[in-house]
Amino acid sequence: MTTPTPTAPVVVAALYKFVTLNDFEALREPLRQTMVDNDVKGTLLLAKEGINGTVAGSREGIDALLAWLTADPRLSDIDHKESFCDEPPFYRTKVKLKKEIVTLGVPGIDPNDTVGTYVNPEDWNDVISDPEVLVIDTRNDYEVAIGSFEGAVDPKTTTFREFPEYVREHYNPEQHKKVAMFCTGGIRCEKASSFMLKEGFEEVYHLKGGVLNYLEKVPEEKSLWRGECFVFDNRVTVRHDLTEGEHEQCHACRMPISQEDMQSSAYEPGISCPHCIDSLPEKTRAAARERQRQIELAKARGEPHPLGYNHRQGTREKA
Repeated sequence: MTTPTPTAPVVVAALYKFVTLNDFEALREPLRQTMVDNDVKGTLLLAKEGINGTVAGSREGIDALLAWLTADPRLSDIDHKESFCDEPPFYRTKVKLKKEIVTLGVPGIDPNDTVGTYVNPEDWNDVISDPEVLVIDTRNDYEVAIGSFEGAVDPKTTTFREFPEYVREHYNPEQHKKVAMFCTGGIRCEKASSFMLKEGFEEVYHLKGGVLNYLEKVPEEKSLWRGECFVFDNRVTVRHDLTEGEHEQCHACRMPISQEDMQSSAYEPGISCPHCIDSLPEKTRAAARERQRQIELAKARGEPHPLGYNHRQGTREKA
């Protein structure tokens, strides 16, 4: 009997760089074509202020994309972090043009001009263990609920756009002399640190490469991270070793849901969960029911569903 050849793991690459790209519109099509030619899926955002996104593909495909990007001197040192999974986390290839590669909504905030002090993962524990340092999690509330650093403040924001107002309402540069911030991959903190320096905060630190870089570089036995980390692909969350976590995603409201949530009477696959059972408009719920019906019909026929595949449930869903 022949032993099947194991399938090579899918490489998931999160990448970004704040850099002035005056020709970002012209970059869109050649970048998209490079992704298509190398079977790289996912979404990249282009704006005058830089590039941001997460993509996945074979080792060769990701290397080819990175080679294309770094051939541009402006992107030669693009920040990129990798993790691995067994099945593709994305099913479409997109390159989008945006006003901002991460939306803060405050004019004049440019990390290319002003940015906080980067802290390497190996030094992060010392920084956030200092009682004089205010540690802020700049991610959204549903991300923080899944996992965060010990002692970090949860702003309870639902979008990054709410962060400036939160800071202005709760903190004073005269009282909070030292601030340390973190986010998933590092990009939100670059803008957040730039904003806080503009607001008059003197010592502003942020975790270089974000939580994903910390989980990769810091051994779990020395880690101050607690829980799982939300990621913006079909894995939903990753553990400290960057393997796929235990959370799923509600395909009605897109919120991450725990194993406990899935035991709730409010959970109906593709239609509702404890987060949205009382809040989704009936029109949205009706659309979710119809989508789930189409998914089940396609599954019964053995056909791919056009909204994309969710490998945990054997269904198709938008990536």
